[in-house]
Amino acid sequence: MQTVYDFVTVICFICIVVTYFMFTEGGAKVLAHFMLPAVAFAIANQVGNRAGNDLPMNVLAVILILAGIAYTFIIVRHSPS
Repeated sequence: MQTVYDFVTVICFICIVVTYFMFTEGGAKVLAHFMLPAVAFAIANQVGNRAGNDLPMNVLAVILILAGIAYTFIIVRHSPS
């Protein structure tokens, strides 16, 4: 782990796993919804690592991270606990 994006996205992924086990009843349907933010974090990590000093790529990486976090909150809010 060499960049800020590595640390941030791994922490976000760990938070998704903890959220899945603590705040949902589980199941394949809910797990499938949690895969979307996990993919968003993986893509954000790759985009951020390739960005370097390219501002639009860094902005895209941050937007992907924020979108993944927001979608996780939506999933938890609408899933039965």
